[in-house]
Amino acid sequence: MPLDLALDLAHALDPVAFVQDRLKFEPDPWQARLLRSGAPWILLNCCRQSGKSTTTAAVALHTALYDPGLILLVSPSLRQSKELFAKVTGFLKDLEPAEVLEEDNKSCCALANGARLVSLPGDPDTLRGYSAPKLIVKDEAAFVSDAMQAALDPMLAVSKGRLIEMSSPNGKRGHFYENWQHGVGVERIKIIGRECPRIGAEFLETMRQKLEIGADAVRARIRRRVHRRGELSLFIRDDRARLGQ
Repeated sequence: MPLDLALDLAHALDPVAFVQDRLKFEPDPWQARLLRSGAPWILLNCCRQSGKSTTTAAVALHTALYDPGLILLVSPSLRQSKELFAKVTGFLKDLEPAEVLEEDNKSCCALANGARLVSLPGDPDTLRGYSAPKLIVKDEAAFVSDAMQAALDPMLAVSKGRLIEMSSPNGKRGHFYENWQHGVGVERIKIIGRECPRIGAEFLETMRQKLEIGADAVRARIRRRVHRRGELSLFIRDDRARLGQ
């Protein structure tokens, strides 16, 4: 049964209505904010299992349907980018009525409206042949190389496309950290574990206790190593520097 034109227009104008009606996905408040955002550059600093991949997959699908063009899904490895791609195509294949696919394989699909979704690993050489993307979604952005980011930026400068970078933190280094701290013209969305309704308080308390036990063990190991260094006059790597102590 064809989609009602008035409803289709409503979905085009409101991505939240689109995911609720066609994907049967009820977004959290921060997910609704992301879906409705028109910002050209968004950073998502989110804990694991918060739903960031699901939400950005929905953004990618909505873009493909209502603002068709090239959409790149970039991750540190090909396996990771294929996982994100699989979320998008999973949504796509569940749509009723179904969308017509002109091309469909494990790393790329093309829709009849001209949209094309491509998954890529975090290697600058894989960008050759692609230009003018409407949207780039970068998964685990804190772990994607600075060289890859430097290769992506010129593509967006020409196309005026959007960039969504999502990640959990990876220390105070790299382009994701620097942009989170100092980036200009960027929308930042941060979600921690206790703000996600799907992550229970009991689980978070268990994880906190595990981290404390692990930290105690590391501190004890460092004390032993420092003692050995003094006793045996050994040049031993100083783990305290790595721990910020």
